[in-house]
Amino acid sequence: MDSGPFYPRDRGWHPPAYTPGYKTSMTRAPSRPLVALGSTLSEETGPVFGRDMLGPRDNDLVLNFTGEPALGERIIVHGRVLDENARAVPGVLIEIWQANAGGRYRHRNDGYLAPLDPNFGGCGRTVTGADGTYEFRTIRPGAYPWPNGVNDWRPMHIHFSVFGSGFGQRLITQMYFEGDPLIARCPIANTLAPEAREALVAPLDMHRAIPMDALAWRFDIVLRGRRQTFFENRAEGL
Repeated sequence: MDSGPFYPRDRGWHPPAYTPGYKTSMTRAPSRPLVALGSTLSEETGPVFGRDMLGPRDNDLVLNFTGEPALGERIIVHGRVLDENARAVPGVLIEIWQANAGGRYRHRNDGYLAPLDPNFGGCGRTVTGADGTYEFRTIRPGAYPWPNGVNDWRPMHIHFSVFGSGFGQRLITQMYFEGDPLIARCPIANTLAPEAREALVAPLDMHRAIPMDALAWRFDIVLRGRRQTFFENRAEGL
């Protein structure tokens, strides 16, 4: 079966490693030419995660930490994982982590003054179905300040981790929320070209909202090709 034409990668889609507006990039950016290292068989094939490793509440961040409901605006985040030809990618392990409704992570190094929610752990996971679909129920995360500039704030966002057929095939990105005015002010988001940044913004999806319960946002993830989602840890995609 013909898999279709090869899509050339647009190198301008990805930001430069050295971006002074994003302060920590100044120390993280490589100072020497990059060297490509081949992966081993173990990195490409294992370990593999299956549905039998998932619990019934793993994709429900509202309840999966203590069994009692977390505080905040309940939302649904859903979408599909697709290849460069818009074909579904089934059996993909997706993990997410995020701040709580007040903008604070459950992490010992998070010193933001917002309170911790005793019933919110802030992480979940699921596996895409045969049609590439996934879904999470969670709390809309709050914005929070960070020590980049004098008054820089991160917009509301959810971190996504996407695994391929093995642990070494992992992609990481962030999802933003449509209409958030802090996106345009964020030094991290602004390292991307406008088209790439827009691909990380999930639109409101009232068709999947639950009346009197939760709004919904749709976030599709494209692994390769000209419409690839930007992945912060591997710019070339899976």
